[in-house]
Amino acid sequence: MQPPPASGATRQLADVASLALEEARRQGASQCEADASLAQGLSVSVRLREVDTLEYQRDRGLGVTVYFGQRKGSASTADLAAAAVRETVEKACAIARYTAEDPYAGLVDPGALAREIPDLDLDHAWDLTPERAIELARECESAGLGVDPRITNSEGASVSSQRHTGVYGNSLGFLAGYSASSHSVSCSLVAQAGDDMQRDYWFTIARDPAELETVAAVGRTAGVRAVARLGARRLSTRKVPVAFTPDMARGLFRHFVGAISGTSQYRKSSFLLNAAGEQIFPAFLQMQERPHIRKGLASSPFDQEGAATRDRELVRDGVLSGYVLSSYSARRLGLTTTGNAGGVHNLIVSSAQGALDAAGFLKRLDTGLLVTELMGQGVNGVTGDYSRGASGFWVERGAIVYPVHEITIAGNLRPMYRHIVALGDDRDVRGGIHTGSLLLSEMTIAGE
Repeated sequence: MQPPPASGATRQLADVASLALEEARRQGASQCEADASLAQGLSVSVRLREVDTLEYQRDRGLGVTVYFGQRKGSASTADLAAAAVRETVEKACAIARYTAEDPYAGLVDPGALAREIPDLDLDHAWDLTPERAIELARECESAGLGVDPRITNSEGASVSSQRHTGVYGNSLGFLAGYSASSHSVSCSLVAQAGDDMQRDYWFTIARDPAELETVAAVGRTAGVRAVARLGARRLSTRKVPVAFTPDMARGLFRHFVGAISGTSQYRKSSFLLNAAGEQIFPAFLQMQERPHIRKGLASSPFDQEGAATRDRELVRDGVLSGYVLSSYSARRLGLTTTGNAGGVHNLIVSSAQGALDAAGFLKRLDTGLLVTELMGQGVNGVTGDYSRGASGFWVERGAIVYPVHEITIAGNLRPMYRHIVALGDDRDVRGGIHTGSLLLSEMTIAGE
């Protein structure tokens, strides 16, 4: 049995989860699991120096799942009092008695449970009062508005500080929890020249407030990005090399993760169905999952089922090594869990041939499109067909020459992945997928 960490909130939540597990056993459940959580935070947004929103959140909850053989029932509550916990378990048990049997239902295999809970340094307090948060948001917006006289309006600047504590336990004897924080600053500005209006934004996010970009830097970056989009043109339809900035490249890899998820595989709804062992990317591309990066935004000592998270190679020399599995999807596929109930934990994209700096990356692109924003949801996860609205910059001979907008880029993700020719060294770690800019040798652009 894993002892919960010693914080007061974690001890309280561990008591709640333990009570739920006891009650489920008392009511005859053959297996049970409980997840208790407490989240609190402060969020402020200002627009043109006026306070737009000021919110304080404090949420708590308990989710209970019980199994009667292969029948499953779940219930949840925001009331953590003992009577409410017992009633929630009772409701879950009642639901289970009416559900159909599922031969794959049940807790994770005991051998997969985390036996050690490493301290990943995920929880960092920010002594942030509402007054100070408002001051920081105003400073951020003012810095952006002062970048250029063509910045004529603001969609606002925001400052947020959130902390979450969670405890998970099950009837296999597992009980563990940890706390994590998330702090962020963002700004969105509007630039105008005549009738031409363009908006852009920037943000910073970190576990540790000391690692955030300064609020002034966030505002200035948002302002510079908005002004850079003025004078955007449309392009004629053509096939050209296409590059994606890191925040846009992340989306391409997110589609990949979705396609190799156990759920997509057992439902046979993936453009990468049964693709383990196949060459998906060029041989220089590597992907590692590293769940235990200290202060990582997607770091976790165990997944949502209590399974241990471990470093793994997901793609080696462009070849897919395996899938992203929970215990349920693993059983459906005749495999074992990979500790990914809830998703991937810090997927690192790298290049064996070396990542290019900004100048080298644009030189490799030579003449083509640099995508800085994508719009719409035109991605088919079953066929891999890809079609999205885009804006960004036209590049000629390795230099940005003018902004572009109102175009569509199209292709299919399978060949798009094979057409990756370079990775930039500007790795963005503001999320669960860490990647630099990405260059594809060719895509179709639909424009004028």
